[in-house]
Amino acid sequence: MAIDFRKDVEHVAKLARLELTKTEKETMAGQLSDILDTARRIQELDTEGIEPTSHVIDFPATMREDEVGASLPLNRVLQNAPKRDNDFFRVPRIAKSGNDGQ
Repeated sequence: MAIDFRKDVEHVAKLARLELTKTEKETMAGQLSDILDTARRIQELDTEGIEPTSHVIDFPATMREDEVGASLPLNRVLQNAPKRDNDFFRVPRIAKSGNDGQ
């Protein structure tokens, strides 16, 4: 039984402020239906006795020691900064100043 997801697609498009054509809405509703149908079919598989895996092949994580290496010169790091304050990037304030707890 196929579920009609057009209203869901329209709702998400509205939230994302996307203008979709009727054809795009129908295409996306069909794709969403297909994706959820596939997920339902996967849930129906009998996985009893199968160990969970995170990778298809058994490949151990390779760890290495941290090593200090050469850094870029400061003038090169800051060469494309839109604004600088001495040796720092200058960015717009995003938090209120003061101790008002916000």
